[in-house]
Amino acid sequence: MAQPSYMLLALDEAARAAARGEVPVGAVVVTGSEIVAAAGNRVIELSDPTAHAEMLAIRAAAAAQGSERLVDCDLYVTLEPCPMCAQAISLARLRRLYYGAADAKGGGVDHGPRLFTQPSCHHRPEVYGGIDEERAGQLLRDFFRQRR
Repeated sequence: MAQPSYMLLALDEAARAAARGEVPVGAVVVTGSEIVAAAGNRVIELSDPTAHAEMLAIRAAAAAQGSERLVDCDLYVTLEPCPMCAQAISLARLRRLYYGAADAKGGGVDHGPRLFTQPSCHHRPEVYGGIDEERAGQLLRDFFRQRR
C-alpha cells in the first residue's frame, strides 16, 4: 500500500513549484524502495503546457530506466491527474497511482473523462486517491488564495 514518505516527497516538490510561481503539484516515481524520479510543475518556467509534474517525472523515470514502460513503478502525485497525465500514466504502464487531492474540475481519473474506465484505455493502474489529501489541498488553496 501507499508509503506516506513518498507522498511527503511529492508535497515537497509541490511546495517548490509554488515557490517558483507554478501551480503546486508534485510527483514522485518509485520502484521498490528506490525513488526513480521526482518533479514539480514547470509549465510557466518552460513555456510548455505539457510540463505537468507527472509528465516530467514520467519522462525522467523512463530515461533513468532506459524504457518507455515503467511496469514495476508507482506514481505518487499531489493532485488527481488531468486527462493528459492520466493517458501518459496508462501509456507508461505504471503499476499504481497514488494521488492526494481530488480534482473535480480538471481531473481525468475519478472525475471528468475517467480515462482508466474507457474501453480505449489499454492499461489501467491500481488507483488510490486521498493520500495526504488535506495537505495537498491546502497547498493548492493557499496558492490560489494568494493569487486573488
